[in-house]
Amino acid sequence: MFIPLHDANSLRHIKRQYVTLALIALNVIMYLATVVAGEDLAFAAALGLGYIPSVSHDLAVLPPELDWVPEPFTYITYSFLHGDLLHLGGNMLFLWVFGDNVEDALGHFRYLVFYLACAVAGAYLHGFIEPASSSPLIGASGAIAGIVAAYLILHPRVKVWVLAFARIPLRIPAFVALAFWIGFQFLMLFVDTENQVSWAAHAGGILAGAVLVLILRRRDVPLLDRRLQTPEAVELEKPNMAKPMEGSQPRWGRQ
Repeated sequence: MFIPLHDANSLRHIKRQYVTLALIALNVIMYLATVVAGEDLAFAAALGLGYIPSVSHDLAVLPPELDWVPEPFTYITYSFLHGDLLHLGGNMLFLWVFGDNVEDALGHFRYLVFYLACAVAGAYLHGFIEPASSSPLIGASGAIAGIVAAYLILHPRVKVWVLAFARIPLRIPAFVALAFWIGFQFLMLFVDTENQVSWAAHAGGILAGAVLVLILRRRDVPLLDRRLQTPEAVELEKPNMAKPMEGSQPRWGRQ
């Protein structure tokens, strides 16, 4: 549908998105340490660190050699594993484009809490809908879905560059791309029961992100781009034509 490329949305409260960069780095490191290292290790990591609903609901037990972490930890560890480069790249692209502004709105620590909580919510809803599944859930999609929901609530009017249908570059308001993306996740949750994609994990992350951004955002951060609608913001954007800047001289461009 839409592949995000860039948003013209500067940071207001932080100098750099350190947590977003660290999360991307950790996901890449985990991918290199598992998938690139070989199929056997990748499979073992998916079972040992992935979220398995049947294990979580005490319907199955992992072999001792795959019991890598306590079961409750898998609600988080699963989100740092990816099956292939396309799976990793798609999630990290969404995180790169939208994560920095959500981190800016929440602050570094609360953003980390937000990210992990959305991952937990994604695993929880996946397990709630498929409690007897023995397939491991992996991928950051639940957490990323929470970021998408938060970004939509914070910055629906910001223009973003996307590739529509992976081919057509468009610059459109964020709400067009992200609202369509979110709607598609819930549609597929009800109509697609055979795909390998866990639409439930996406839906859980979306619901958690939409609620948590309201609670965890900075007090002075408005919702729905209301800052862009205030008279003060309009006044700041207007150039002062009555008085030229001190020391400025007109310059002519040359082709």
